[in-house]
Amino acid sequence: MKSRRLSAPPRGLSAPPRGLSAPLRGLYAVTPEATEARTLLLQVTAALEGGISALQYRRKQRAGAEEATALAGLCRRAGVLFIVNDDIDIALACDADGVHLGREDGDLATARSKLGTKLLGVSCYNALDRARAAVTAGADYVAFGSVFASPTKPAAVRAPLSLFAEAKSLAVPLVAIGGITLENAPQSLDAGAHALAVVSDLFDAPDIAARARAYGKLFRT
Repeated sequence: MKSRRLSAPPRGLSAPPRGLSAPLRGLYAVTPEATEARTLLLQVTAALEGGISALQYRRKQRAGAEEATALAGLCRRAGVLFIVNDDIDIALACDADGVHLGREDGDLATARSKLGTKLLGVSCYNALDRARAAVTAGADYVAFGSVFASPTKPAAVRAPLSLFAEAKSLAVPLVAIGGITLENAPQSLDAGAHALAVVSDLFDAPDIAARARAYGKLFRT
């Protein structure tokens, strides 16, 4: 299997997630919900050209194995991690690198068992205790957010940036999500986030590849 594109290991992480040569770090693109399939493929192609580190496929209304398989193929050829949101069956059907689960998406220990060595990411919102429990259950990385006001989920609970320092002892990659823009992204990185999950500020950009490259520069400073 082609090795996945990852940056150098961030400080404070003792080991990479299962199947990775280094901990998750960089721009973690999350697909927009309402985009038509052909347009989405073009958008993701541009994001891959710009140098994203991971792609999460999120389709709450019409997730499907066919679309997921097409995106998985694009990511595989680019050497980029491909994660499916919510649906373990689709993740396994398209041979994704892993799955990302929220609080309503089932038991984490059961998910860990089904996934084998594939990645398990968990949304922890503003709850450090949930993050601790997720890591105990086998999570490879955890996400906190919304770190800023989110245009995608305006009613989402806000997560203080101080959580990232508090969660450092978990020794897994920490992902910031929610309302992240190129302008405010450094705040999350300075707080201790290893990866930035971005939807609107990436996929609504007039030049998606250029925006992805601009994010990438934040991880080289």
